[in-house]
Amino acid sequence: MPPLAPVAVLLSENGSTPEDAVVIYPGEMYTGNAPLEFRFRWQESDDVSIDTSTLRFEWTFARDAAFSDIFLTRFEAETIYSFTQTGTFYVRLTVTDTATEETSQTDAFLIRIAQSELKVPNAFSPNGDGVNDVFRVTHRSLVRFQAVVFNRWGQEIYRWNLANIDDGWDGNTRGGKPVAEGVYYLLINAEGADGVRYTIRSDINILR
Repeated sequence: MPPLAPVAVLLSENGSTPEDAVVIYPGEMYTGNAPLEFRFRWQESDDVSIDTSTLRFEWTFARDAAFSDIFLTRFEAETIYSFTQTGTFYVRLTVTDTATEETSQTDAFLIRIAQSELKVPNAFSPNGDGVNDVFRVTHRSLVRFQAVVFNRWGQEIYRWNLANIDDGWDGNTRGGKPVAEGVYYLLINAEGADGVRYTIRSDINILR
């Protein structure tokens, strides 16, 4: 049986791509915020060339270290998975040589998802001075998010969602026209990886 050398490469966390490469190995833990996406892949040792044509790969995902609560199994040399629930998850690789029926299994990767959080400011100043120019929420481990801004007559003027949550609101309408200084109304509906649901209704003060 060839030596096993799997790795887990972080692709994105909390809606953002990491600036620096993050790689973990079997037996190591990574703690982060959902949605947390990893690429799990088997790789050959640098000094060993292996014929993989007879190898069968099995990635097992479980909620416990004993792997008695398995929730996903995939049969491929490389697989991508996004963790969207709070808790600690265990991922291991089993490789079987179908020619000899010899099997080898790695230690588990440990992936821990933190509890959710959502904090909302109540004012910003989109005046182009580079300080507090964009209205942004502080968040972690959210799996659903939608924010809508209304003017004082109840007309919707802007909205954004989980895909562009960190873009926030720059104080313009969807047509790109700056809104006047004053008070606007915000409605947020969101859900955390831990199942917590957020419904936030608040004022936003624009100070130009």
